[in-house]
Order: sequence, then C-alpha cells, then structure tokens
Amino acid sequence: MSTTRRASLLAPFGQRSFRFQWPADLATSWAFEMETLILGWFILVETGSVVWLTVFASLQFLGTLIAPMFGVMGDRIGHRTVLCAMRACYAALAATLAALALTGRLGPAEVFVIAALTGLVRPSDIGMRNAVIATTMPPGVLMGAMGLGRTTADSARVMGALAGVAVAAALGMGLAYLVITGLYLLAFLLTLGIGRPRREGPAPPPAASPWRDLGDGFAHVWTTPALLAAISLAFLVNLTAFPLSGGLLPYVAREVYGTDRTGLGYLAASFAGGALLGSLLLSAWAGRVRPGRTMLIACTLWYVLLIGFSRAETAAGGMAMLALAGFAQSLSQVPMAVLLLRVAKENFRGRVMGVRMLAVYGLPVGLLLAGPLIERLGFRDTATLYAACGLACALAIALRWRAALWPREAPANALRS
Repeated sequence: MSTTRRASLLAPFGQRSFRFQWPADLATSWAFEMETLILGWFILVETGSVVWLTVFASLQFLGTLIAPMFGVMGDRIGHRTVLCAMRACYAALAATLAALALTGRLGPAEVFVIAALTGLVRPSDIGMRNAVIATTMPPGVLMGAMGLGRTTADSARVMGALAGVAVAAALGMGLAYLVITGLYLLAFLLTLGIGRPRREGPAPPPAASPWRDLGDGFAHVWTTPALLAAISLAFLVNLTAFPLSGGLLPYVAREVYGTDRTGLGYLAASFAGGALLGSLLLSAWAGRVRPGRTMLIACTLWYVLLIGFSRAETAAGGMAMLALAGFAQSLSQVPMAVLLLRVAKENFRGRVMGVRMLAVYGLPVGLLLAGPLIERLGFRDTATLYAACGLACALAIALRWRAALWPREAPANALRS
C-alpha cells in the first residue's frame, strides 16, 4: 500500500473522538459475536430444532420496531449519551446471564428472555455508532471513518467468532459470559471518552414532542428519493440476504456440512474476513467511491454469490463463497450508510439512522419464514429462493430510483459531503 493510501486509511485516527470510539465499537462487536454464536449453538443443541434457532435469532432484533425512537433521543440529548446507556444495559444483561450459567440455572427459556431484552436495545447500536461518527468527524474523512468503523464489526465476526467458540469450549458458559461482560464494561468506559459533536450550523430548537420529531424523521425519508431507495434496499437485504450468512449458520454447520462448533466459527469467520477486506478497501479508496452506484453494484453481486453459497456441496466451498459474499456485502452496506448520512439534513441524522435500523426488522421476519421453509424444502432450495428473490427485487429498486442513485452528479454519488 502506498504512503498516500496508508495516510488516507489512518486519517480518521487523527481525531481524538475516533480514537476512543473505534476501540469501544470493537469491544462491543466482539461481545456481540461471541454472544450470538455461543447462545445460538446452545439453543440448537438443547432444543434440536431449527425453528427454535430462528426464534432465538429473531428475538435479538425485537427492538427494530423502536429503533427510530433511539434516533429521536440521540438527536435530542446527544448520540454519545444514548450509546453509553445502551452499552451499560448490555453489560448488565450479560452479567445476569453469567450468574445464571455459573449457578447452573441457565436453560433455553432463560436464554430467550435475555435475548428478548437485549434485542430491545441492540439493533440500534450500529445506527448510533454511525450517527456519532457523522457528528464528530470532518466531512472529508467521513467515508474513511465509516469504512474503519465497519471493520470493528467485520473483524469481530472473524476473531470474535473464533474466540467465542474457543472460550466457551475451554471455560464453559459461565466464565465465557464473564469475559463478554468485561468487554461490554470496557466499551462503556471508552464510549465516555468520545468528544462532543461538530456542527455545521446553529442547533435547531427541538420540537415540542418526541413524537413530532419521529414523524418529521419519517417524512424526511419519505420525501427524499435517495433516502427512501436506500432504506428499501436495507429492508430487502435484511429480509433475504443476512439470514443466510448469520442466524442460520449454526444449522448450516451442523446439519448441512456435518461439522461442529469449531466449524461454525470458521463459517462465520469466512464471511467476516471477506467483509473486513472490503471495509479496508473502502477506507483506503474513500475519496473515489460514489456511494449510490457502489451500493447497487455490490448488492447485486452479493446476491449472485449467495446463490453460489446455497449450492455449495462442501464446507470448504461454502466458506469460499461466504468470503466473497462478505466482501460484496461491505461494498454495499458501508456506502449505503455514507449515502444516508450525507443526503440527510444534519439535524435529522439520528432519526434517519433510526429509520434505517427499522429496516433491520426484515431480518427476524426472514429468519422466522426460513425455519418452516427449510423443514419443507431443505436449506439449499430455501437459500436459493431467498437469494434469487432478493436479486430480482434489488434490480427493481435500482430501476425505480435510478435517477436518484445512478447519475454521477446526484447527491447520492457525491465524493464528499
């Protein structure tokens, strides 16, 4: 990598706020990935049912329905304040689960309750992270900062996945959850160090009611074609793409490829490794990426690769296709977040990201539909159906909002905000 590219990649770390936020997000992401794989495997082994596995995975996204209100509160009292409260909540719930595991009282019912409580808060974390980056970083390094911010989740899916299964196997559920609790506490402390937001103009007075704020946020998305297109695409990929590479992986590892918990870790790490490479590439080439075009092209490629994954006969082939799909996923999702933050008005960013997280509700819906379909059709046919339908709908979105997403001069394709 040239000196110029290296400097572009590391430029966001020149901001003190980002030097606190990046490790805080990293610790949170590691804890998320460890929890997801440890508990997903626990549920599958204890119940022996793919339907219960999809119920567990969907509960983690229960809070998508209230995600816009997190955005409203972020716009009102500060995104950093809301993010701190969320991470304190994660730590408290993880400590509760650790106590249950250490005392031998942990069963599927307790896991479902904890997953539901965590799921009320957790879906809004990524949106709050992105809103904090947008309000604390100079416009010229926003794409680079978003790419580096995404590496916290991608690297966690690699190392967090492998570490999660290794820690659980070596220490047991109780001690593994003490490690997870420690990661959440570290994230909370580091989040306190994030600086105050930058403002491009005077702060507008808040509306009389949070509900009015919420309505204004929905109206802003609905009347801005680029925002509405991106939110529609976000719902689509959560409905049809992410279930195949996330919540269903424990089933794929155990029932399709006949591997164990370590094999599950390798599958998750393959997807995340490709995503990490994509995020790093975007950070290095931030000044040349046109968000709207990149989002559409990469999303189409992502679905094509998922069709390849659905037909892979061996674990090695599945890992290869997952790695390529993860790469395309990053090239789609990071530009999508940048597009939303650049096109949205400054005082609407938290609400727009809240509406974006509402689109994550497609994920639990997709998971719940996948369970019965897999029992009837099998994983390979169900996954092929999901990816093919997603590809067709993504092309339809690209055609419907072509004028807002494709022209070089469109705001959605601005190289800088």
